[in-house]
Amino acid sequence: MNLDNLARIDLNLLVILKVLLEEQSVTRAASRLHISQSALSKSLNRLRDTLDDPLFQRTAHGLKPTAHALNIGQKLPNILQDLYQLTQPPTFNPASSNRQFSFAMVESAYETLIPYFIGPLLNTAPNIKLDSYVWTEKSMHDLQQGQIDFGISGRDLHPLSDSHTDRLPEGIACQTLFTDTQVCLVRQDHPLMAALNSPQWNLSLYLDMAHVQVRCEGSDWWALDYFLADRSHRRQISTTVPDFYGAASVCAHSDLIFTLPSSFALHACKLYPLKLLPLPFEFMPMAYVLLWHQRNDEDQGHKWMRDTICQSVEKLILPQS
Repeated sequence: MNLDNLARIDLNLLVILKVLLEEQSVTRAASRLHISQSALSKSLNRLRDTLDDPLFQRTAHGLKPTAHALNIGQKLPNILQDLYQLTQPPTFNPASSNRQFSFAMVESAYETLIPYFIGPLLNTAPNIKLDSYVWTEKSMHDLQQGQIDFGISGRDLHPLSDSHTDRLPEGIACQTLFTDTQVCLVRQDHPLMAALNSPQWNLSLYLDMAHVQVRCEGSDWWALDYFLADRSHRRQISTTVPDFYGAASVCAHSDLIFTLPSSFALHACKLYPLKLLPLPFEFMPMAYVLLWHQRNDEDQGHKWMRDTICQSVEKLILPQS
């Protein structure tokens, strides 16, 4: 390592490069970094001189990274995390910390999980800042790139499922918070109620019903739909909505049936005139898991967050299961 050469590099430029790679737009990157576009352009020119590479090409759709820029970009999250760790004290004191943590959660977990851990987090560390986002198809990539600290998502427990907990992207670690099963919701005076306690409530009748579905991670199909498709079945999805509350409201005001995790179904029954029905066939359970990148394993603040979330959920949810 040539320390003389390293001393001439402005390490702030690495942060700017990471944001440029993520945004691929000078305008968006400057806004995110709270600097002018002119200042960002000057920093980009310095980056090009320092790294002896054009780094980006301007196109009609924004900045296109060069192969060298993409190669650096793969290494930046770990490099910046290591640099960040060097600036942190050897211990983490929740009571005096003003650190900022971010996480993305599947929508069904906001009502069913946040109430269990938000109090313990903020009561113990009143000065920390928590930023939360809805889990999307981009969230796993954001975890890998260090744009968010934690994720809470649903993962299938079937060993052959593509979203099994053993099939996580490279570098992503997880811990199961609790397991859940799928159930059905219908409005209280739904005609289906007459068949509930009879042999009529079976797969055939379930497939004959019209369904409301929540679009998750950009997809209209859930694991349940792929499970049925493998058996040459398909649900009649009449209405697709972007969130669980919308689906519960549609269900309460129509004859549509809503299939969803039981934890949110119990919550929905408190808000809407709905009845909970068992799924009329066996289907694999799913798990709500806490996700993070392994580069943060030894970060004391991260570890405190993980432990607090997991212990709070275990303390309050498991006795009910």
